[in-house]
Amino acid sequence: MTTSSSSGPQPRRGNTRQRIQDVALELFAEQGYEKTSLREIAERLEVTKAALYYHFKTKEDIIISLFEDLTRPIDELIAWAEEQPRTLETKREVLRRYSEAMAAGASLYRFMQENQATTRELTIGETVKKRLFKLVELLRTTDGPLTDQVRCVSALFTLHAGMMFLQHVEGDPEETRLAALEVATDLITQAHHHDTA
Repeated sequence: MTTSSSSGPQPRRGNTRQRIQDVALELFAEQGYEKTSLREIAERLEVTKAALYYHFKTKEDIIISLFEDLTRPIDELIAWAEEQPRTLETKREVLRRYSEAMAAGASLYRFMQENQATTRELTIGETVKKRLFKLVELLRTTDGPLTDQVRCVSALFTLHAGMMFLQHVEGDPEETRLAALEVATDLITQAHHHDTA
């Protein structure tokens, strides 16, 4: 599992495959997914195209592998949450762990936000949508008033707002993440005001 530093996205140390992923994401952010070639990725890495092909045949392969690696904690979280009682404490834990998983994959989420058309065309687009609907289902109250259901769904998207739309706010990105998590937790708690959890 990848961990995140509190000072924002940093290159992961390690093997060639990870270096290719990190450099590719860096180039996609600088000049866009469509305008980046495998040759440019190889040049930035100072390896031959053949060496790059050994690991990845296409740019889509790189993005899909990044997506699978960096979002694995979210799949694990969903599997865990499905086995838990739907209490306020479980939902708070889902929000906390989801916030941490998003922070660990910050560079990928920014890529997806800035390249929405590309993301939709790639196979990962459908996976992202299914995952979000699953998280909404895990957080939503089913027996409370509609306003509480909206609060539960809004809690999830508050974390997205913290990641995507508040990234340019001055200050420490970790403080921004924690502020978004606090607001999300407040929303989920308000939605469960009738619970004793």
